[in-house]
This record gives sequence, structure tokens and C-alpha cells, in this order.
Amino acid sequence: MSIVVTGATGHLGRHVVEQLLEKVPAEQITAVVRTPEKAADFAAKGVKIAVADYNSPETFDKVFAAGDKVLLISGNEFDKGRPAQHQVVIDAAKAANVALLAYTSAPGSLTAALADDHRATEEALLASGVTYSLLRNSWYNENYTENLAAALEHGAVVQAAGDGRQSTASRADYAAAAVAVLTGEGHENTTYELGGDEPWDFAEYAAELSRQTGKEIAYNAVPVETFVEILTGAGLPAPFAAILAGVDASIEKGELVVTSGDLSRLTGRPATPIAESIAVALKG
Repeated sequence: MSIVVTGATGHLGRHVVEQLLEKVPAEQITAVVRTPEKAADFAAKGVKIAVADYNSPETFDKVFAAGDKVLLISGNEFDKGRPAQHQVVIDAAKAANVALLAYTSAPGSLTAALADDHRATEEALLASGVTYSLLRNSWYNENYTENLAAALEHGAVVQAAGDGRQSTASRADYAAAAVAVLTGEGHENTTYELGGDEPWDFAEYAAELSRQTGKEIAYNAVPVETFVEILTGAGLPAPFAAILAGVDASIEKGELVVTSGDLSRLTGRPATPIAESIAVALKG
């Protein structure tokens, strides 16, 4: 039996594999990657490397084996039809008779366009008959803290979320929840709503940035259309900019507030506060 992680060299995948190495022998872990060179450090630790691509279904033919527990990390190629990509993994998992297929989804309350691919994948997974666990991750702290340069340069956090609040956590937190499901018992056919313990809004975020940097950082709430223009002006493709702005609109409606407590319950510890992730990013 292996624990198989797709997208293993991505931001979240790396955290998952690194945390798995703390729990199980390396030879029980298979990292699925498109570029094996990026997984050289994992291979050096004894992790099995499988080369496969969501866009080439035949590459998944022998990746999974009966009894495997698999983590399908949602793809990031928004322009290539993610549900079809994810279907490739679901089909391969079903054919191999895996013990569990966990999928990193989005909160059930999210109505933004970003959620459409996740809902379609969830439906396909449930229809497949494969034993599943839905890991409905809220937004990541790093979605903001890895982009501090503009806020610090201009003295302002600019978003289209009004005074909406959201329950974020760090990538390491979401990875820990996935590891708990992959290495634990009793997670068959489950759905977990995962998010941070303390919801926050962007005014509080700007205030925390001000506190930690000693600079005056304001929060400028702008309309969704203006935010799209700002993002495209910064070089983002228009479709992706629209997706991000749509998430902000959902934040304003409170759709990324998660109150289940599932994340801290699965990991056995409190979620990482946004202030802590800001501190880490500023040191970086």
C-alpha cells in the first residue's frame, strides 16, 4: 500500500509530502509529478516518484494500486478544463480499486466561479463509487502574504471584498489535515469544511500589516470591476483576474467564513493566524 500525492511538487503538495515523511516510511509514499527533476529531493529521501500528467490520461495507467490512499490536489490550469483533468485521476483510481481518494476542494458555501470546477469534480467523484474524502479548503494565508510587496510599496491593501470576513489558514495547516486523513482511520466517505479559527477582514489585515511594519497601510475597498482592471494591469490574464475578483465578491457575502472547526480538529492544533503568516513573510 502506498499513499499517493498528485501535484506533489506544488505549493501544497510539497507540504503534504514533507509532513507524510514525518509519519510514515518514505517507501510508502508516491509523489506524482510532471517534472521529476523538481522531486529530486524527495527521491533522495526514498520517496517513490511517478511521472504523470492530468492532460495525458495514459500516464496514470499504472500509478495507483489496490489499497492505495490517494490525494488528488486540484489542478491550477484554469484554462484547460480542470474537471476533465481531475476525471482522469478519478477513473484511474477506480480502475485500480484504491482504498480512498481525497480531493482538495472549496468550501461548500462558496458560489464564486472558482467553485464550479470543484463542484463538478465532487459530483464526478461521488458518481464514481470510489471511497472518498472531500477536503474543502478555504483560502490560504499565503494567497495574501506572498504578495505583500505591492501593499508595502503603495501603502495600501486593495481588494474588492468590502468589509467581508474570511477564515483562512496556512498551507501547512491544510496539508496537515490532508495527512491526518491519509494516515488515519474512519475518514471514508467524509466531507470536511476546512478553514481558520478566527475570521478576519481586510481592514484588520491592513492594521496588522501597519503594526508589524511600522508603516501606515490603509485598506482600499474597490468595486469588483475596478479590481479586475487592477489585476489585469498587473499582468494577470483577464479570465483569472475575474476568478480572483469573484472570490472577493464571495468574501464580501461571508461565503469564506468557516465555522465547522474541522481543520483544528483534524490537525489537533489551532490554525495558523494571519498575523503569524504575515510575520513569516516579512522575515522572508
